Amino acid sequence: MSKKETVKISGMSCASCAAKIEKKLNKLDGVIKASVNLATEKAAIEYDSSKLKTSDMIKAVEALGYKAERVEEAGRDREKERREREIRRLRFELVVSAILSSPLIMAMLLTLFRINLAFLHNEYFQLVIATPIQFIIGFRFYRNAFYALRSKTANMDVLIAMGTSAAYFFSIYNAFFQPARPGMPMKQLYFEAAAVIITLILLGKYLEAVAKGKTSEAIKKLMGLQAKTARILRNGAETDIPIEKVEVGDIVIVRPGEKVPVDGKITEGNSSVDESMLTGESIPAEKKVGDFVVGATINKFGTFKFEATKVGKDTTLSQIIKMVEEAQGTKAPIQKIADQVSSVFVPVVIGIAALTFIIWYFAAGDLTKGIVSAVSVLVIACPCALGLATPTAIMVGTGKGAENGILIKSGEHLETAYKLNTVVLDKTGTITKGQPEVTDIITLGQMDKEEALKLAAISEKGSEHPLGVAIYEKGKKDFGNIQDPDRFEAIPGRGIMAAINSKVIYIGTRKLMIEKSIGMGNVESIISKLEDEGKTAMFMAVNNALEAVIAVADTLKENSKKAIEDLQRIGIEVYMITGDNKRTANAIAKQIGIKNVLAEVLPERKAEEVEKLKKTGKVVCMVGDGINDAPALATADIGMAIGTGTDVAIEAADITLMRGDLRTIPAAIRLSKKTMNKIKQNLFWAFIYNIIGIPFAALGMLNPIIAGGAMAFSSVSVVTNSLSLKRFKVNKY
Repeated sequence: MSKKETVKISGMSCASCAAKIEKKLNKLDGVIKASVNLATEKAAIEYDSSKLKTSDMIKAVEALGYKAERVEEAGRDREKERREREIRRLRFELVVSAILSSPLIMAMLLTLFRINLAFLHNEYFQLVIATPIQFIIGFRFYRNAFYALRSKTANMDVLIAMGTSAAYFFSIYNAFFQPARPGMPMKQLYFEAAAVIITLILLGKYLEAVAKGKTSEAIKKLMGLQAKTARILRNGAETDIPIEKVEVGDIVIVRPGEKVPVDGKITEGNSSVDESMLTGESIPAEKKVGDFVVGATINKFGTFKFEATKVGKDTTLSQIIKMVEEAQGTKAPIQKIADQVSSVFVPVVIGIAALTFIIWYFAAGDLTKGIVSAVSVLVIACPCALGLATPTAIMVGTGKGAENGILIKSGEHLETAYKLNTVVLDKTGTITKGQPEVTDIITLGQMDKEEALKLAAISEKGSEHPLGVAIYEKGKKDFGNIQDPDRFEAIPGRGIMAAINSKVIYIGTRKLMIEKSIGMGNVESIISKLEDEGKTAMFMAVNNALEAVIAVADTLKENSKKAIEDLQRIGIEVYMITGDNKRTANAIAKQIGIKNVLAEVLPERKAEEVEKLKKTGKVVCMVGDGINDAPALATADIGMAIGTGTDVAIEAADITLMRGDLRTIPAAIRLSKKTMNKIKQNLFWAFIYNIIGIPFAALGMLNPIIAGGAMAFSSVSVVTNSLSLKRFKVNKY
């Protein structure tokens, strides 16, 4: 049985660590797929639970020298506490290292100005200062390097440990075992290089840890929306309890100005609720008995009671948070480049450093230059920036999307979205409000309009189709309570059949009438007029005789036209797909500026139409909101579900537009393009930095201290570049 597990991993220092753990996990019998994210410090694992346990995977990670635990066990509070503890520890070590390093830096600077303060250049003084930096503060590098080498791999810590150790022990050799050279009053010591490299790397790690914490601010904001307590009614008494203790079935009381604690259904009272955190709609939604309310929305005016239906991890907000966290932990396909390079990077760098030393020592006869240049190569080359380039941008991009009502399920979908060139929009509930109204009732036989409407309303009482609901609502408005039909049957894509007091009634499309051999008579002129007005005409037959034509019109969403204009402006080809006949579909398409219309498409054929477009070479996005859209959403390169739609559609989609506003479609594509640009920039700088830096270091043109500083700030620059995405205005309406 396939299961998914997320494991929190501590102790990773670079992309090589992530690659090593990922490789180990993927080798385990029972693991289907494992992906390790350096930025989030998590492993997402899909595995066969009949072959493997979570504890086995954790043991495999710990055998490599890292700490691991299930995310549920870690908990958000513990995770936050651990991150803050690590930042405090890095800050303390950085301050101590900087204080101890300062005399060594001063000695180096004074040498440049030919100023000789004997005690600063004294080899014993420098040894005493450099040793605690090297072996106490720098112990983390030795420990991690040991674990890496023990598992027959190499990572950043191996490079740092080798580089700084070479500088430290070479300085000891020059200070105490190398005879003084004539004309050289001061011995060549590199204690400051080893100490300052460690200090600069700690500075880089500290800044990186702080910056990485900012990449997950979207999650913090979402979590901050939750109410902390709930007022519930138990045993006739009102009690305030922590939100975590609310149970399904509890009666919750919400007063004006309070947040709705969990999801539920109103049982008493009415109010206006601000749902802008979900829908983006600033006007409060009116709520009455029987309506659903969502946790974290704000009650504006009245007091009401509701029955809790979803609590804890099942609430809408918790599901949104979970979706964003999962997306932030995934990899985009573009990251494969960095992963492939990272897996061989460190061994190659060690080889280059060894070759550098050999050439300088044996060809040029310069031992000092050989060691210093090799140290520079080891220090400047670090796969940290490569490992952080993609995940940090994805974390910020998906978080930015979530803040703007765009939930992107994974990095893969984020990457695919920027390639889109075609968008297929379902009409009902997507382009239109999905709340059509009856506009015309034209009788053709012996019935009058009232009788026709009454029979139609009874027939459609059990219908879930928006057009059927419109007829039922019109009947209820005109006649009050509507009786149930004796029998009801939905005919997908065509209409319905109902039996009422020995009458057999069919309401639906022309195709339904033809299939049931019902004579159409001379109604074409009536139908043409209605359809030219953008109305949907339905035929009503009673006992195999056509009795009426009922016209229904669905109103367009306020921003549909603007959204389509935005899509066309950024070069996206827009299609409308609908079950309506061609004339009605074309009339609606004309109103909103769509030229490509796929009409008379049955629900089960929508996926086929999407597949046809894909076969022509188009990268297709399908946007829908209903159950019948789910197959098409899954078939498209990217499926976007309107968040106001059904759970099935949202589950099948790759991107969910929580606000139901079509303008978030071009916004999602713009966000995807911006995020991919940041990833490409990050990868470019990560690669170019090493491509340029390593040759300079090998040629002896780079001081080890400068190399250490450059390496330390490379990962910081990548994370900072990703964080600049936070300033991007997603919804430029």
